[in-house]
Amino acid sequence: MDLSGIISISGRPGLYRVIAQGKNSIIVESLTEKKRFPAYTSDRISALDDISIYTYEGDTPIGEIFAKIYDKQDGKAAPSHKEDATVLQEFILEIIPDYDEDRVYPSDIKKLIQWYNMLLKSGDLDPAEEEKKKPAAKKNKAEDSPKEEKPKKAVAKKVAPKKTTEAAKKKPAAKKTAAKSAKK
Repeated sequence: MDLSGIISISGRPGLYRVIAQGKNSIIVESLTEKKRFPAYTSDRISALDDISIYTYEGDTPIGEIFAKIYDKQDGKAAPSHKEDATVLQEFILEIIPDYDEDRVYPSDIKKLIQWYNMLLKSGDLDPAEEEKKKPAAKKNKAEDSPKEEKPKKAVAKKVAPKKTTEAAKKKPAAKKTAAKSAKK
């Protein structure tokens, strides 16, 4: 599962995909609404690749957690993030039995499940969809069919007329005045 290019912006609901980079901002697209807008350097942006959940053994990257939820749910949606906090904690305990309950708050669990459902809905968690999004390998045309070489046509070169500059225009005038003064 590739979460690169998917971000969360503090103060804005949902997840966003990075589309392009501007001078002082990045252009992002909402995964759910498909609307594009700039996110500025003053916004607090977090890449999903960098987010992890605390466990007693260390940290578990969020991508691994999403993969475990996907496998447990057989590719279907997780319970709604609006469920009771105890229901969501029991669900996460089935996925990550060793998560640190002191350091992972119920709001973190709600956000995790909400993000999972958003990514599932947008098709970013489905392995089959992921293969479709990858660009197909380009075939070398020379290998597919031999290409006949056509003779190249001779192209006549156009010669631009010489431009006269101001300095070139003044030089002949200077010679004429020198010739006139020599005659006198």
